[in-house]
Amino acid sequence: MADVARLAQVSHQTVSRVLNGHPHVSEPTRLRVRAAIDQLGYRPNRVARALVTGRSQLIGVVAQNSTLYGPVSLLAAFEQAAAEVGFVVTANRVDVADRRSVTSALEWHRDQRVAGIVVIAPTASVSDAIDAIPPGVPLVMVDGDPERSTPLVTVDQVAGARAATRCLLDAGHRTVWHVSGPPDWFDSAGRVRGWRSALEGAGVEVPPLLLPADWSAASGYRAGQRLARMSEVTAVFAANDHLALGILRAMSERGRRVPHDVSVVGFDDVPEAGYLIPSLTTVRPDFVAVARETLDLLLAQVGDREVGDSQRTIAPTLVERDSVHPPST
Repeated sequence: MADVARLAQVSHQTVSRVLNGHPHVSEPTRLRVRAAIDQLGYRPNRVARALVTGRSQLIGVVAQNSTLYGPVSLLAAFEQAAAEVGFVVTANRVDVADRRSVTSALEWHRDQRVAGIVVIAPTASVSDAIDAIPPGVPLVMVDGDPERSTPLVTVDQVAGARAATRCLLDAGHRTVWHVSGPPDWFDSAGRVRGWRSALEGAGVEVPPLLLPADWSAASGYRAGQRLARMSEVTAVFAANDHLALGILRAMSERGRRVPHDVSVVGFDDVPEAGYLIPSLTTVRPDFVAVARETLDLLLAQVGDREVGDSQRTIAPTLVERDSVHPPST
């Protein structure tokens, strides 16, 4: 580090700030230090750093063992953001999201002397396990319970669902049916609230909520089979794109054309959404922004830095495609 400091003509403290992603370093200085690091081939001795500071350059992540697009995309974005400031992410996935499993995963990360912990906590059972963490451990929840005081970063599920529902109402549909995600997920609850508030704000009827078993296309297909038999259904907001995919299949089998007979909107903007027939109108969360805000909150705790608002909400974007059309009658 002293060699890097001499070459870049800065103090070793400045080199340390650059390596740790500290915000109070000017961009020209940051670039000069990075150039010196590259020229000298400098690599921090992470073992020595951990022995001195009591913490490594590791960030621990606790997540459910899931292949769902949202959590997987979020974890990938967080790993990239952490790597850009010299941290390595180690993920501990739990098969069962109960308090015991999550607590065990949290303790494992603490034993590794991680710099901080991120918990992707979309369900109450995961969120509750955070109570076992003693005060002073740098920790951020993602998509967790907004009623907690724990630092939290989340997608604005309510705003996204409201935008999806408004899109269908603005196309001329009398009301919008909703196929939700599992009821124990905070994402599901937020999307239900947004859907309901949009309908109530427009002064239209709120149809019965459909509650599938999970987030899968198969669950969407089963819900779509029910909806396809109901002639009064002309617009459906699905809580994620895989549910929407199942609904598209069920409507097609029943001879209900999308979007001419039934319009469908999803949530997540999976990579395949633009290539479905018809291409799917959906809500796109900004996973990169969520990851960067999460990292900022975590590193602020690690560095004892003031963070301002410790609960941050990231607005999603409505992506309009071909699956929405004015009702045929």
